[in-house]
Amino acid sequence: MSLWNRHKVFEKNSIILIVGILVVIAIGGLVEITPLFYLKSTIEVVDGVRPYTPLELAGRNIYVREGCYLCHSQMIRPLRDEVERYGHYSLAAESMYDHPFQWGSKRTGPDLARVGGKYSDDWHVTHLINPRSIVPQSVMPGYPSLAKTELDPSDIVAHLRTSRAVGVPYTEDQIANAVADLKAQTDPDNPGSDAFQKRYPKALVRNFDGKAGNPTELDALIAYLQMLGTLVDFKLYNEKANLR
Repeated sequence: MSLWNRHKVFEKNSIILIVGILVVIAIGGLVEITPLFYLKSTIEVVDGVRPYTPLELAGRNIYVREGCYLCHSQMIRPLRDEVERYGHYSLAAESMYDHPFQWGSKRTGPDLARVGGKYSDDWHVTHLINPRSIVPQSVMPGYPSLAKTELDPSDIVAHLRTSRAVGVPYTEDQIANAVADLKAQTDPDNPGSDAFQKRYPKALVRNFDGKAGNPTELDALIAYLQMLGTLVDFKLYNEKANLR
């Protein structure tokens, strides 16, 4: 019997076809599900990845609130044109503390996964207040109100506790000092800045919006943007990957 005639058995007998489908689904399900019972995590551990600082977390909330994710993705695919334009492809570990993650597929504006350190704080201030002063053809709306609105720190402690409940490893020390850390990150002269940097390695401490006084929503958003893509040493990551 030819292979074609054998295949007809499935086409003419619905019961056999259903059984075959169930067998294939069962095998595929076992292959996908079984490892979850003995793997602690399906995300590789990558050096440098840490939870967001209170200021960065507040900035991320503003980023989501203002709908920035609708035009900017944060996922560089492992394709040559994307890597050459934006930088190293995105790692799952970089989004392990995101709730929800900001990967996206819509790019009215450029991908922001590696925007941290690419531009100065002054550039971000000008661009966020009036995008067309930097990119004349930009369709991005301006956000001048962020520079005028002081950041409300009243819910940051609760946000850290909630994040810990869903798996973000904030410590009691980080939660207890959340409000102080939020203010310390925008003031290099703050007496608590050294303790803050011990709690959050690689965190930037500076006046992001360039204005004196309490942190603004613009401070928070720029702090978040300047952190994106800066936590992982990709040269070291690639060296370790090549040794595996």
